[in-house]
Amino acid sequence: MNVNQQTLAQSFSFEGKGLHTGTYAHMTVLPAPAGSGIVFRRVDVEGCPEVKALAENVTNTARSTTIACGEAVAVTIEHIMSALTGMGVDNAVVELDNQEVPILDGSARFYVEAIAKVGLEDQGVPRQIISIPYALEVKDPRSGSWIKIEPADAPSAQSTVDFNSPVLGVQNAKWDLSTDYAKEIAPCRTFCFYKEIEPMLKGGLIKGGDLGNALVVTDEGYMGNPVLHFTDECGRHKLLDLLGDMRLCGGYLNARIMGFKAGHTINTKAAKALRALLK
Repeated sequence: MNVNQQTLAQSFSFEGKGLHTGTYAHMTVLPAPAGSGIVFRRVDVEGCPEVKALAENVTNTARSTTIACGEAVAVTIEHIMSALTGMGVDNAVVELDNQEVPILDGSARFYVEAIAKVGLEDQGVPRQIISIPYALEVKDPRSGSWIKIEPADAPSAQSTVDFNSPVLGVQNAKWDLSTDYAKEIAPCRTFCFYKEIEPMLKGGLIKGGDLGNALVVTDEGYMGNPVLHFTDECGRHKLLDLLGDMRLCGGYLNARIMGFKAGHTINTKAAKALRALLK
């Protein structure tokens, strides 16, 4: 099936604090020309510098994905990247007046709802589908995590979460063309373990984190007794992140992606390896 490139029919905006910096930002997502991909623009910096959402521009993967090019820095891009990908947006400009994307409720839900509301515009140019000639695997021996990318007739992705947690257990989440991304993946919120909070704060992270934008897992359950959107919400969120990070390969990948204990570091390493392979 031939699919044309799409952009937003109209722009939409959000504002809020960043999960890690705690700084407040206004964000506007705008239509963009065919072939331009996803670009982040810093409107608060002189000259409004831009950085393309590509794996070679990744500069930090400490609990989120950061891209940068010169003075154009964009922090925690994975949720908006996942939303744009899951909703079929090929080309868009994301304007920010601070460095970090608003975390909102810690999911991609509100971005997806905004995309559905403004609609998409067919740009009349065939989508550039990325295929790979042979399988690619990236491993992290220290954590035991890995990403495998295999040639396939249709795109799919799956993520397995195993933190040796009595609360989470082992969670498997899958996506393919039959999955309703907006309903089944987008609402799933980011999470951390209670024991990680103090080390992350000491490391300068999660300055904007709270129970309104993240699930906190303890040895007994979840802090604050939140209502889970799915019993495997954490596993689905890891899949949400995987889809967003893998979009840094530069387009829509026609392959089978498998992730085990995946996180932003190995996700973006896989995207970089894929970019290198394609070159």
